[in-house]
Amino acid sequence: MKILVIGDIVVSCDLLVEAAKSLPGGEHEVVAVEWKSETRQEFQKKALNIEKNGPTAEEPPKEAYEQIGDADILLSHFCPIPEDLIEAGKNLKLIGTCRGGMEHVDIAAATKRNIPVIHCIRNAEATSDFAVGLMFAETRNIARAHAAVKQGVWRKEYVNSQYTTSMCEMTVGVVGLGHIGKLVAKKCLGIGMKVIAHDPFVTQEKVDEIGLDVKMVSKEELFKTADIITLHLRVTPETKNSINKEYIGLMKPTAYLINTSRAGVLDKDALVEALQNRTIGGAAIDVFWEEPVPKDDVLLTLDNLTMTPHNAGNVVDALPKSPLLLARTIKEFWDTGKSDMVVNLRNITI
Repeated sequence: MKILVIGDIVVSCDLLVEAAKSLPGGEHEVVAVEWKSETRQEFQKKALNIEKNGPTAEEPPKEAYEQIGDADILLSHFCPIPEDLIEAGKNLKLIGTCRGGMEHVDIAAATKRNIPVIHCIRNAEATSDFAVGLMFAETRNIARAHAAVKQGVWRKEYVNSQYTTSMCEMTVGVVGLGHIGKLVAKKCLGIGMKVIAHDPFVTQEKVDEIGLDVKMVSKEELFKTADIITLHLRVTPETKNSINKEYIGLMKPTAYLINTSRAGVLDKDALVEALQNRTIGGAAIDVFWEEPVPKDDVLLTLDNLTMTPHNAGNVVDALPKSPLLLARTIKEFWDTGKSDMVVNLRNITI
């Protein structure tokens, strides 16, 4: 079996080669190609362009086109995988990427060829921890209090002072009950919160089977009911700007919105309007429509918004472990024919 790996300055070719060689099936021919960036800053600039504009926003290396013709598997980190690269892979049977976001892969093109596209969420625990941390930070004004003390102000009054309460008294609504969403739900249950969720691809029966004490509800009911709403969605044509004025308008005036997924799922204008008019209690976000945030951005003027600079998944061990995590995920898929990590599983024939 020939496996083409495409590394980069963040996840090296060596790490991906090691993962490829760990896949079952005997000796594999592993060919490595690098998607080059001179610096991490250059990589981040290209990555952000891809996240905004998709797999055709940046060029894959020419060597990838030369090597993919007879490759059975393509493994990558963030290198763009557009339709023409997929079409050049006449023997491709699987595409794998060792990150959660899928903006760099033309999933529709792979699906048309009946090729499974599998990913792994290398920083799921870290991101779920951070989401819960933002809930505490926003509902209890932790960051605002810290900033005030640093400025010599002993601040005791906040926008939400009239309805601040313990998290265990709150209902959290999880929008998107995938891997990270489930982890957030478990951690909130551990705090003592009531957890409701909405995900069009997850049934109550499936949740009950895994022993998760979560009630699946409609999207409308979740936004009307929850005291804290936390978003865990990929950006797709269906989810882009799907958390809009209509749904934010359903929220209670004391409710909070948390986003550690992608800025693209949330309508910025609708969020800003709700925060400015105080029709919701507050929000906390780790992802932005433009990164870094411009100095004149209206977000910086809001006293009921907690912001962090896209830090949710930043833990030291996530990146180096991600290729082997991807390899284990692929092996589990091959063993069972099932996986929540195959993003197009419902639309292909195994």
